[in-house]
Amino acid sequence: MMDTEAFREFKAGLTFLRDNYPQKALPHMRRAVELERNNPYYMSYLGVILARSERKWAEAEQLCDSAVRMKRNQAQLYLNLAEVYSTAGRRDDAVEALQAGLKYARRDVRLNLALNRLTQRREPVFSFLSRQHPLNKQFGILRHRTLQLFGQT
Repeated sequence: MMDTEAFREFKAGLTFLRDNYPQKALPHMRRAVELERNNPYYMSYLGVILARSERKWAEAEQLCDSAVRMKRNQAQLYLNLAEVYSTAGRRDDAVEALQAGLKYARRDVRLNLALNRLTQRREPVFSFLSRQHPLNKQFGILRHRTLQLFGQT
């Protein structure tokens, strides 16, 4: 009975998360973790939801990292950890998490795709300014849209 209730809560939380409603997903995922404390998937997704909805980076990282340590060969857990890092603005840590995932869950294409999304960046438009400078951001967006228009992305 407890297992099925936890799974129902997990599914409800996952549905809200995929529909981009992390605040609505949070109580469902918390309940799933309460019912099954040692389920790495429930813990990992709770971490993602905490990062997205409440910006509790440390707690989210701890949950996702614990989940990865419980089941090292599951690619989704590494993807969730990388998402928490990306959401927190820690791109380098996200890349490290995905690279670690490739060691343990080698044949999962999703890890390679996520890693490529994080690492493939063009040079800033104005190299003498930082990447975060507003001019580089705006002209970078303009360059990206122009290249998309001509089918060169």
